[in-house]
Formats: sequence, C-alpha cells, structure tokens
Amino acid sequence: MNTNSSNSLLAVPIGALKIAEFTSDHITGNNPILLSLVIPTYKERDNIENVVNILTGLLNEAIPGDYELIVVDDDSPDRTWEVAQSLIPAYPQLRVMRRQDERGLSSAVIRGWQAAKGRILGVIDGDLQHPPEVLTQLLQKIEEGADLALASRHVDGGGVSSWSVIRRFLSRGAQVLGLVILPGVLGRVTDPMSGYFMVRRGAITNVTLNPVGYKILLEVIGRGKVEEIAEAGYVFRERTEGESKVTWKQYVEYIQHLIRLRLSTGRLGKITRKVNFPIGRFLRFGAVGFSGVFVDLTVFHLMRTVINLGLTRSTILSAEVAILNNFLWNDLWTFGDISRKQAGKRQRFKRFLKFNMVCLAGIIIQTLVVNFLFNSLGMNQYLAKLVAIAVATIWNFWVNLKLSWRVTEVK
Repeated sequence: MNTNSSNSLLAVPIGALKIAEFTSDHITGNNPILLSLVIPTYKERDNIENVVNILTGLLNEAIPGDYELIVVDDDSPDRTWEVAQSLIPAYPQLRVMRRQDERGLSSAVIRGWQAAKGRILGVIDGDLQHPPEVLTQLLQKIEEGADLALASRHVDGGGVSSWSVIRRFLSRGAQVLGLVILPGVLGRVTDPMSGYFMVRRGAITNVTLNPVGYKILLEVIGRGKVEEIAEAGYVFRERTEGESKVTWKQYVEYIQHLIRLRLSTGRLGKITRKVNFPIGRFLRFGAVGFSGVFVDLTVFHLMRTVINLGLTRSTILSAEVAILNNFLWNDLWTFGDISRKQAGKRQRFKRFLKFNMVCLAGIIIQTLVVNFLFNSLGMNQYLAKLVAIAVATIWNFWVNLKLSWRVTEVK
C-alpha cells in the first residue's frame, strides 16, 4: 500500500474482508517480503514502543530487512496510533494504520493483512502477553511446510502464568463447547482460542472472512485452505502495563462465532447457500420467539391470579404483550441491520402493525395445521402441536422478513 511520506498512516482498506493475491503495489522491487506481522492495538500507549523495539530486534536478527510490522489501532483515546507513528523514523519496517470507522480485533487483523506485502501473514498481541521469542519457532514451522503455525498454551512448553480458577474454567469450557459445535475446526488444534499465529498468504487469499469478536484463528481455519497445521508451546504472560480487555462479551461473541461458522461451512453451509435461506437470522428469530413463550405465560399468570381477569381477556392481553416483546427484540436484534435503515417512530409503528397481522395469521395457520394433523391424520396431539408451531414459525419469519422488515422508503 502506498503512503505519501515516511511518517504517513496507512490507508484503511474498505469493502469485504478478503485478502488479495499480490499486485504491483504490494511488491517492493521484484519480490514481496517474507513476513508481515500485524499488531492490533487499543489503548496500548504504554506498551507500544517496547513491543516494537523487542519485535524489531528479534526479526532483524532472524530475517533482516525481510519483514514489516503493521500496527492497526482502533482510534485509541490514549492516541496509541500517534505514539506508534512517531516511531517510524527509528523503525523503517514499521507501518501504522488508524481505524476510525470500524472496531474489533479480528477485523483489525484482517485490515492489516489486506495492506500487507508479506508471503506469510502473522498476528501478535500488543500487550506483551505473547512472548515474542516464539515468533522464530512459528516462522520455522511455516518454512518447513506448514500452512499455519500457532502458539499454543496446551502443548509441551506451554501454559498460563497466574490465571484464576474461574478463568481457567471458562477457557477450557469454551474449548469443549467449541468441540461440540464445530469439531471439524477446533479438533485440529490444541488451543483454538489462541491469538498468536502465522499463516501462508495463499491459504486465505480470495476467501471472504466474516469474524465475530476477537478469535480470528477460528475464521482462518474454518474458511481458509489450511491443510498442514503446526504448533509451538508458549506461556501466556500477565500484563505489566495497560488494562485487560477480557470481558464476558467476548465469550458471548465466541459462541456466536462458532454458530455462524457451523451454519456457513460444511454441508449445512452448502445447503444454506443453495436455498438462499438466512439460517443465522432465522435462529435469532426462533430465540426471540422462545423468550416470548415465557413472557406470554408470565403475563397470563399475573392477569389471572393478581388482577383476576377472565380467561379470554387474559389470553388476548398476554399474547399481545408477548407479541410486543418479540417485535422489540426482532426489531433491535434479528432485523436490526434492516430497521436501522428505516429509523423513526412512524416507521417502527408501521413495522409493529405488520408484525401483529403476520403473527395473527400465524396463529390461524397453527390452528389449521394442528387440527388437520390430529383430526384427519390421527397424529398425537402434542406432536401435532409441535409440527404446527414449526410451520407457523417458518411462516412468521419468512413473511415478516419480506413484509415487515424491508426498506420501503429511501431518501
């Protein structure tokens, strides 16, 4: 990527998160460089100079002049990007990118790789929790034929320094959950939550990556053309500067990422793409509907026992409250990307009216299906009810997608 001066920032790539093959503006001289190492940062002002100094010293000895360091900063309020930029005159292999319109560790890594000139692409944390000396081991494994080499806490030479019991439990629990949901990906490595690895550029070129949260390794293995994988042990260190960024939100995003990969790769992914059915959105719709059942039953109980309303009125009111609950969550979450294009109270109210009508039709469909299966085909009444609910759910989702949540007014 071209820059205007030695101290200028790299332009932030836009569009799909896809790594391209080498082009003329990637290449310096006749050949690209060997290694491009991305350092994603956020509020690492106190660490960044030390990180760059250590990595430069190590790589100057191992592969002098045949590498680049790319700091990708998510517009840190402590101006980490500015500190990194000031280091460029002293470290000619350093490049700096400041992202102002995007957030997230995984996408930051990919944007850095898109601007990279290396035949091998790598990532390392900017907080010194990943020991830099392991880089040479990873590089050696790639040069020996591996498509991907990762640093693992769970092989010989690996471990964690001083984690609490809870954090160890969460880490192992996340790994076990991943093996259940996505065994074809997580079963290939001992430390699927590692954020310290290298991959051959060719293994992930022309593949659209779609990460959630901060575990980019899952995306690379799940969607890339990665055949041989090698591992090197490392001990995860505690931070000495800055603040930890591990939160509960990251564990939730990790689960979302696993489910998304499960639905978009393998046989299920091929079926989804073939029929063009948005399974991820449908699952969110189903989860919201499940919550509506509890809302309906709770309100019904309060109406009957606390307010002492009649059966019919309690049933109608509780159903309507559940519909309102479902609409709000669907408008915010399931179809949030669409509803944000139709902002305003009037547009939201129109969507709510349509949602009500569709759900009413779904109740009628459910009634017809359960009666047909039970009375005409002799199916067990509870099984008939479950089938009817499934049919009505698909109806509600598909018609709401096409009718209630669609862009109808464009400025």
